[in-house]
Amino acid sequence: MKKNITIALAILLATVTWTSCKKHAPVDEDGLLITTRRDCYVSNFELLGTDFVSVRVGAPVIDTTEQTVKVTVQFGADLKNLYPQFTLAQDCKLDPKITGLTDFSDTLNHKKWTVISGDRNVKKTYSVIISVQP
Repeated sequence: MKKNITIALAILLATVTWTSCKKHAPVDEDGLLITTRRDCYVSNFELLGTDFVSVRVGAPVIDTTEQTVKVTVQFGADLKNLYPQFTLAQDCKLDPKITGLTDFSDTLNHKKWTVISGDRNVKKTYSVIISVQP
């Protein structure tokens, strides 16, 4: 019995020593893993109303060269209270972070978000252009 406890403690000690010596993966200020990926683009976009139902009409037009996202919303949608959702290339992050509802009512001054690559070296600023369905 004493021998089994000694072996178990030795294994536990070896495991703790091995895991504490492992090199930690780099993380950014948000606690997200920094990778070697350099892809940096928006692949999809959605706009939700306060009821979390899409107000988008048709598919968004995403131009990765011009770095624009064009989307048409339903007539009567409350442009002051929309929740944007981006789908990004793998390991990318968005700046500024989306923390809640966003005001898109000033359709002449487009909202802008910067997509940052997984290696944190490539940054592309996308303009979101909203139009209202006639």
